Amino acid sequence: MADANNSRAPLYIRIHAADNVAIVANDGGLKAGATFSDGLVLVDNVPQGHKVALADLAEGEAIRRYDVVIGYALKALPRGSWVHERVMRMPAAPELDGLPIATVKPPALPPLEGYTFEGYRNADGSVGSRNILAITQTVQCVAGVTDFAVQRIKAELLPKYPNVDDVVALAHSYGCGVAIDAPDAIVPIRTLRNISLNPNFGGEVMVVSLGCEKLQPERLLPPGSIPIVDKRGEVEGGAELDVVCLQDDEHVGFMSMIDSVMRQAETHLVRLNARRRETVPASELVVGVQCGGSDAFSGVTANPAVGFCTDLLVRAGATVMFSETTEVRDGIDQLTSRASTPEVAEAMIREMAWYDAYLQKGRVDRSANTTPGNKKGGLSNIVEKAMGSIVKSGSAPITGVLSPGEKATQKGLIYAATPASDFICGTLQLAAGINLHVFTTGRGTPYGLAEVPVIKVATRSDLARRWHDLMDVNAGRIADGEASIEDVGWELFKLMLDVASGRKKTWAEHWKLHNALVLFNPAPVT
Repeated sequence: MADANNSRAPLYIRIHAADNVAIVANDGGLKAGATFSDGLVLVDNVPQGHKVALADLAEGEAIRRYDVVIGYALKALPRGSWVHERVMRMPAAPELDGLPIATVKPPALPPLEGYTFEGYRNADGSVGSRNILAITQTVQCVAGVTDFAVQRIKAELLPKYPNVDDVVALAHSYGCGVAIDAPDAIVPIRTLRNISLNPNFGGEVMVVSLGCEKLQPERLLPPGSIPIVDKRGEVEGGAELDVVCLQDDEHVGFMSMIDSVMRQAETHLVRLNARRRETVPASELVVGVQCGGSDAFSGVTANPAVGFCTDLLVRAGATVMFSETTEVRDGIDQLTSRASTPEVAEAMIREMAWYDAYLQKGRVDRSANTTPGNKKGGLSNIVEKAMGSIVKSGSAPITGVLSPGEKATQKGLIYAATPASDFICGTLQLAAGINLHVFTTGRGTPYGLAEVPVIKVATRSDLARRWHDLMDVNAGRIADGEASIEDVGWELFKLMLDVASGRKKTWAEHWKLHNALVLFNPAPVT
């Protein structure tokens, strides 16, 4: 392999000594005839991030990357050939029987102590990184009215309450025209319920309802679901639900609806404005890690750096959740072996089996996951993509599993089962209680959330250079030889503390780039 510091010399990156393919690292790729320092000569033009055969591959021979079989050659491929999805067959999905169960017992890493951030401590013990008024909606029908009111609140009321960061409408496409009593309807309902209780909202719950919808306010947030906590930190009951119902007789005309929303919003703004940041340990971070617009560098630079940071967070006593079921399905053996207990391993298997059945209903399988952009970035199939995705989880034992829409109640590394869709995954991680989000990308995406800060990590220096005011961290320096995985992992950890404290804003916050909430609804639409 060529010297990583020489960006003009042909350079490939090989993950494991047993791999028989490597990816081309050079910006713009390399032409046929390019010669690497070990004597390897390209026989094809190979784009950046795409694989090159390091040895002659016979027809049917296993193609290995990450020391994992990612495919089988459909024809003989000479050494130096371009190896891509059209010349390889994807392996079958691993079976969910006979998996290693809690077999890996890594030595306990030393606690990471002394790191803090400035957060908003809530009455229930959770901590927010932002101080936001969120207005929950029971149904999409009220979205236009709520949005109109929110714009008025931001313009007319928010300047009076400088300690409140923002006002957001929790708009979604659910609430009516759905099989509300179907077994799987619990997924979108509990998702919206738990998002409403996200720690960044300070326990202030306000709901806008139409009145005739299937998802009635009391069903969304039943009595007792909004905790009242006494001075000793003990729950003493449930708060009364604050609902503005647009079909109530008191509303005569559109502006009376807007006035009601604004009047109720101000009562919450007063209480939120009285809150102040205080020093809390890093253990109060609840971080969701996710990747989107992935490329072949995702598993080389950004995701390994996030994985190193994940280990730092777990050592600090924080909560970290990784997700994206189809993007970890092919590494299920790696995950079940890292489970802290057999029960955790069985819960992961149960979530994978449930999602396999969900995909079968739609007559597709996990191969539907990979996008044209993934393939253009060098990822041939979901197996290769999965290997690069899993490394975000680091090396710590997996201590818990959440079904879609459930809220985390424990510390450590958690598998939160979600679809891999960026916005659905982000929505479900919000429900799980994150107060900070980390998003890696290789192809590039302006993804952001209004509800929590999103730190964006670029896998390649070229992307970080071109999207300099959208990417917060450039992990491409790892491939360039300018920084180690550990260097970028520590940089990310310290940036998290600054962002969580409000000392720094992410680029997504700066530009107010906010993706819509998209609820995962596996139940029928009527």
